[in-house]
Amino acid sequence: IKRKKDEVTTAYQEVKTEELVKANNPSVINSLAGKVSGLAITTNSAGVAGESRIVLRGNRSISGNNEALVVIDGAISNTTFLDALDPNIIESVNVIKGAAGSALYGSQGSNGAIIVTTKKGSVGEKMTLNINTSVEFETVDYVPERQTRYGQGWDLGNGFENIIYENGAWGPEFDGQMVPVGLPQADGNFIIAPFSTRGSDNIKEFFDTGFTRQNSFQLTGGNDTGYFRIGGRNVRTEFVIKNDQRKRNTFTLGAGQTIGKWSANANVIYTNTSATYHNGDLYNQLLQTASNIPIREFEFSGNEGHWNAYYTNPYWNRDNQRAETESTNISLAGDLAYSVNDNISVKLLSNARINSGGFLQFQNEYIEPQEIISNTGANRSLPSSFVYNNTRSSAYYTDLFINLDYMLTDDVSFAANFGLNNQYFKSSRAQVGGTGLTIPGLYNSSNLSNGFDDAFTDDDRRANSRIGAFANVDLGYKDFLFLNVTGRNDWSSVLAKDNQSYFYPSASLAFLPTKAFDNFGGDFLNYMKITAAIVKVGNDGGIGAYAIQPIFNQAPQFPLGGQNSFLTDNGITDPFLTPEFTTSQEVGVLFGFLNDRITLDASYSQFNTIDQITSIDASAASGLSRTTINVGETEGYSLEFDLGLKVLRSDNLKWNVNLGYALNDNEVVKVSDQASQVPLGGFAGLAQVFAIEGEAFPVIQTNFYERDPEGRVLIDPANGNPIEASGLKIAGRTTPKHIVNLNSSFTFKRLTLAATMDYRTGHVFYSAVKENMTWPGHAVETAQGGRGAFIFPNSAIETAPGVFEANTTVPSGGTTAGAYINWWGVYRGVGENNIIDASAFKLRELSLRYDINPDFFKNTFITNLSVSATARNVFTLLPSENRGYGDPEQGFSSGNSQGIQTVGNSALQSNGATNLANYPPTRTIGLGVNLIF
Repeated sequence: IKRKKDEVTTAYQEVKTEELVKANNPSVINSLAGKVSGLAITTNSAGVAGESRIVLRGNRSISGNNEALVVIDGAISNTTFLDALDPNIIESVNVIKGAAGSALYGSQGSNGAIIVTTKKGSVGEKMTLNINTSVEFETVDYVPERQTRYGQGWDLGNGFENIIYENGAWGPEFDGQMVPVGLPQADGNFIIAPFSTRGSDNIKEFFDTGFTRQNSFQLTGGNDTGYFRIGGRNVRTEFVIKNDQRKRNTFTLGAGQTIGKWSANANVIYTNTSATYHNGDLYNQLLQTASNIPIREFEFSGNEGHWNAYYTNPYWNRDNQRAETESTNISLAGDLAYSVNDNISVKLLSNARINSGGFLQFQNEYIEPQEIISNTGANRSLPSSFVYNNTRSSAYYTDLFINLDYMLTDDVSFAANFGLNNQYFKSSRAQVGGTGLTIPGLYNSSNLSNGFDDAFTDDDRRANSRIGAFANVDLGYKDFLFLNVTGRNDWSSVLAKDNQSYFYPSASLAFLPTKAFDNFGGDFLNYMKITAAIVKVGNDGGIGAYAIQPIFNQAPQFPLGGQNSFLTDNGITDPFLTPEFTTSQEVGVLFGFLNDRITLDASYSQFNTIDQITSIDASAASGLSRTTINVGETEGYSLEFDLGLKVLRSDNLKWNVNLGYALNDNEVVKVSDQASQVPLGGFAGLAQVFAIEGEAFPVIQTNFYERDPEGRVLIDPANGNPIEASGLKIAGRTTPKHIVNLNSSFTFKRLTLAATMDYRTGHVFYSAVKENMTWPGHAVETAQGGRGAFIFPNSAIETAPGVFEANTTVPSGGTTAGAYINWWGVYRGVGENNIIDASAFKLRELSLRYDINPDFFKNTFITNLSVSATARNVFTLLPSENRGYGDPEQGFSSGNSQGIQTVGNSALQSNGATNLANYPPTRTIGLGVNLIF
């Protein structure tokens, strides 16, 4: 359904091809960052296996999906295919910010929609071949700042000593002398290095320079009745971790033909992606490194000759804790339309997405030599293990439309779309794995020490469906007043039969005073549009197939003696679940001043989601761990402004500036009748993400110091340690409340300089990086005042019940080296010390493009040639308290539990937790060439 700008009755924003491709970003998703107000993109890893999360206008659902829907050429798709697309074949990306897309796309569109339209090739145009190639170099942007005053060591009873096999930096002050470092090498000798700092960022030595190569082509053509488009793309990335690679090949085919009253279109997207990458806790090992360590010299030392005896060599981790993935994804979309007459047409659209893949994760064995165990007391032995997953999923969508288009009178237009929608989903997963391999490097169940008897297996197959009937009606009056009314009814198979059906409507209006009244704005205001919308959307909460039915699992240690046993799942879903509903209202206004030299687009929206399908903790007396019921309720609002300025506009000089601002705020109105909060993931008892009644969603809770009424930290007079308060308290929201985007494009003749930047603030995150740098003495704070007893800043002592005095006499840190080291273990365990302001300003993209004069190619087959230099993540400005601990946009999960950053592949307990390693942020610079024949 295509509409003119005047006819659109809800808030939307369009991103053109030139904005997507200006920095040669291989990811379409990441290239949208900073270009759409109200759009927040986060990732769960900076590596080759990271996943992105797209959220518009904040979170609405506590346990359900909050991501925007992806639609490619009219067919529902997903982020996998969007990220695989070559940005050069995209005509435009229209971002529907509210729930207005839900009538046509179903409840999946309740969180907004990313509508992607690919280039078709104009009817009758000559054949065109477009070739793009680029090379990019990737380096680590920043790593955590570390103290550089004291070197490797610990306290073994004689004070701060230079213990050469320690992971800590509790050694003496640097003196520059040549000293042995680490464990003996294979030849029995030690690596000798000066006892002096190599810099606060010495762990950067571990990382390589990454490399990405992109090559793509698009061949388009057509005649008076049809068109075709063929495209191919290859992207190969070598990450900053040696041997971490990803290869992606994408093939696209689009074609259309009109014969009389019949028209047909087809679109094929095929992508094959393979990746191999480290999948362990390498980053955590690196953090256990004093700043005097010559890291590169230990690349071939193995664990036996590592620079410390208590953690494994990150080079060993890199080579022996690995994962390999390969996936094939196919999207087949087609439509067939018949025009009954000038006013009536019928269209059938169908789309199939088929995904298959394999995932192998393994760890090789390491046995600690007895000599190291005897000399250091350490034992880093690790068993060999592997797990292999084979997955397949398919999604089928079919839409039947009846389209009406009439002029009821000379002034009143009428258009309507009535249709049926069928969706069918099927998935399967088979898994095998185990511990203890007989032949190293052979990751097969038959190679397990006890054969298949020692393997663990898993087999999961499921299917579900959804049917929808919808109607969309558009009325227009004299090109200045437009009304859109929709209604949709869905039937979801994952709900009980009596609750499977749910209806949701919407209504929206657009009014253009500048067209309704003569000379309304004079020469100053040339365009004005006012919009208002109310939308109600039903949703099945994203619960899985068979969730409402009792599921039995094989009991531990079975089969036993030829007998099997099964237990019911200790987490249940209410079999009488009803759909959850979100009602949203939106008003907007769009201005054009001075013949659109200045444009202003503003919108305000609010939502309320009731009967949320939420998973909450169950009573221990019930014997259940969790239960999923209709209980949650959230509400919130969004405010967005987009200011466009054509600062300069002449034949040879153009300067365009676009400034966007978005405010997103929400609140949990209710969790359940039994509980006022529900955990979503994190470190249990230390730092967890919650939904809490009366608070923004999501928030992070952690443990705090005990304080007096003046806010001073209370000190235990017996040992000088700060007193920890009982329980967890709220530390802040974990998603940005304010986002400011700035895009600028400056063109002088054939030279164009463009930049994209943004600022996010109003949220926090928990840094396990800082936590894991503190207790071993690497954090800056551990050396700021020397190493010894000190008066804790802004502290107090309770001299009598309810009586507090400023602390000036009781020191913290103790009087010995051991006591001082132990004190930082206490500091590490108080979560408020590791809560970091997540504000960040980023210069995301910077590009310089030169379009060579076409006159140079008059007598050749070349139509156009341009060259470009690009940079991404050019510059990041963080608050002073974030000493490079992490990029606030990265987390451990691509689900709702945002705001926790880990040090690596951890056993983090979470809904939606992933199994990916953590890395420092990276910066990319590159060169590109675009050639058109």
